[in-house]
Amino acid sequence: MTGHPAGTPIKGTTRLYAVLGDPIAQVQAPALMNPLFAQLQMDAVLVPVHARPENLEQIVRGLQHVENLDGMFVTVPHKVAVRRLADRCGPTVDIVGSANVLRREPDGSWLAENFDGSGFVAGLVGAGHDPRGRRVALVGAGGAGSAVAAALLTAGVDRLSVYDTDTSKLGALVARLGTYWPGRVSALTGPQLRDIDIAVNSTPLGMRPDDPLPFPLSALPPGSVVADIVMKPRETRLLREAAALGHPVHHGIHMLEGQLNSYRVFFDLR
Repeated sequence: MTGHPAGTPIKGTTRLYAVLGDPIAQVQAPALMNPLFAQLQMDAVLVPVHARPENLEQIVRGLQHVENLDGMFVTVPHKVAVRRLADRCGPTVDIVGSANVLRREPDGSWLAENFDGSGFVAGLVGAGHDPRGRRVALVGAGGAGSAVAAALLTAGVDRLSVYDTDTSKLGALVARLGTYWPGRVSALTGPQLRDIDIAVNSTPLGMRPDDPLPFPLSALPPGSVVADIVMKPRETRLLREAAALGHPVHHGIHMLEGQLNSYRVFFDLR
C-alpha cells in the first residue's frame, strides 16, 4: 500500500481506516493520509471502500465491528446519511447536518465530525483568497456544501447566497444557518451568480467529462474567484472555462489538504 511505512509490510498489528463513497475511484484521501502514516511511522493504512447508498448502513455497521478499524472517512453521497449511524456527533455536525469522519472512541462508541468546511476555508486562505468580508455564492446544499457554508459564515463572509436544485434541502439549510448567523445568508432562486467576489461549486458536477457546469460563468463579475470542491479531475470543466475567462481559480484538492491537521488531532495521530 502506497504510504505505509517503507519496508514495513501490512501485518496483524496494522490499524485500519476506510474511506466510503459511491463512486470511489476519485477519492484522494488515501494519497494524502497514507504518506502521513508513513511520515509518522505509524503501522496504519487507509483503504477505499465502494459503498452504494442502499448498502451504506450494512457496510458501516460491519466496519464498526472490525476491532482493528479506528476510523472512517466519508465522501459523496453519504455525508448526510452517515450522521445517523454514529453514536454521538460533534458540534459542527449538529449545525450542518452532515459528517465526513467517524472515530472509534475508547468505549467502542463512534463519534462523527465534519472538517470539510474548515478545510475548504483553510485552503482558500492559504491560497490568498481570504473570504472575510467578501460576498460569496455557493451552489450545492448537500453534505459538503452545508459544511462549507457554515465555515464560510464562521470565517466572516459579509454575505452568503446559496442555491440548490432541491428547494426543500436548500430551504432547510438556509433556515438552519440563519439561526446561527441571522441576516447573512439567503437562498437563490437560480444558479445565476451576480455581484459576488467568490463563487463555489459544492456539487459533484465536474467529476465526469460530460457533466454540465454547476452554474453559468457569464454573469460573474470580472476577477471573481471560482472555486471547486471536486478533487478528481483536478482541472474540472468549470475551472478550465473560468480560467479561460480570466478568473482566478481554486482547486478542490486544497479542501482536503486543509483538513490534514484537523485529522491528526481528531484521530490522535502521533
